[in-house]
Amino acid sequence: MTNALPPTEPSEQPELPADQDPPLPRHPPRQLHPLPRGLVELYGLLAVLFVLVPEWMAGSALFGFRDGREGSNLPAPSGAWRRLPELRLAAMDTAQLRRLAQQQRLAGYGRLNREQLTSKLLKRLKRLA
Repeated sequence: MTNALPPTEPSEQPELPADQDPPLPRHPPRQLHPLPRGLVELYGLLAVLFVLVPEWMAGSALFGFRDGREGSNLPAPSGAWRRLPELRLAAMDTAQLRRLAQQQRLAGYGRLNREQLTSKLLKRLKRLA
């Protein structure tokens, strides 16, 4: 018993050169079923009710808060920023932290990253306070 394959018939499609892709089969364009007009209008009404109306209400409420205020729109800096060293250090950039470390005579401050520098300065400032 041998496992011989039956002879194959020549292909009906002509062979393509190696650098070309085979043509894609053509399908008719898909037909999309449009939504009924009433459903589209209902979605539009819901969008206005759930999105735009709360936006308008919030905007008008925030606008009303501005009328009673005088002076700057920014809040005054609180005393906590002056009292708490954590807040002061968090507001500084790395160059300012290094200058403060130099003023505090902190050894090896040049090789420390921001987190290490902040923690060492915080310990030093709490110890001095």
